Amino acid sequence: MFDLLLITNFLTSDSVIYKCDTRDLSKIFATSTSRVRHQQYVNLSWKMRDGSLKGLFCTAPKSIRSVRRNSGSFNVTAFTEEQEALVVKSWNAMKKNSGELALKFFLRIFEIAPSAKKLFTFLKDSDIPVEQNPKLKPHATTVFVMTCESAVQLRKAGKVTVRESNLKDLGATHFKYGVLDEHFEVTKYALLETIKEAVPEMWSPELNNAWAEAYDQLAAAIKTEMKPPS
Repeated sequence: MFDLLLITNFLTSDSVIYKCDTRDLSKIFATSTSRVRHQQYVNLSWKMRDGSLKGLFCTAPKSIRSVRRNSGSFNVTAFTEEQEALVVKSWNAMKKNSGELALKFFLRIFEIAPSAKKLFTFLKDSDIPVEQNPKLKPHATTVFVMTCESAVQLRKAGKVTVRESNLKDLGATHFKYGVLDEHFEVTKYALLETIKEAVPEMWSPELNNAWAEAYDQLAAAIKTEMKPPS
């Protein structure tokens, strides 16, 4: 639950980037003189808040990741209903082959960044070729399915959720093994390339942006939890 004063300050601060995690955008406020747009530069739906001459609240989309101030206007990065539809449709087409796609996904990561193999205990001390390691495909499948299902539910849940785990544990594991920002970027590129090859007939800039936004929200959530054990 966000306090009106807190959100007003949040949106009128002089800082450049803001991030928030909320299930209800009706609690995100801006001044009536502000222009607010999401990343596709489509005007959001704003209405006057009852009992306030200054407050406006947004009715859609449901999931918001960041707000950027730019010369008196605000650009909002959000996961839209249209993006959700694209992600769901493409995942439905892919999930029957999730195991094979997951293996391709991880092999692409190691092709781009061979040093990433050192992050996995079952790979770094193994003499078995990576693609033949019996532990790789099950692990890759878990990660790939978790990533895709996180994207599918993102707008409905209004926040990042992960299957068979929790963000705190994921963050702790990534911290423990020394995962860096560049590893997230490599993973994002490999994911998008894997999806592109899996559903070439569906691929478009809009589908690319939808999966990229969903992944960025997952990565940001994990990074937030990357800290030493308390």
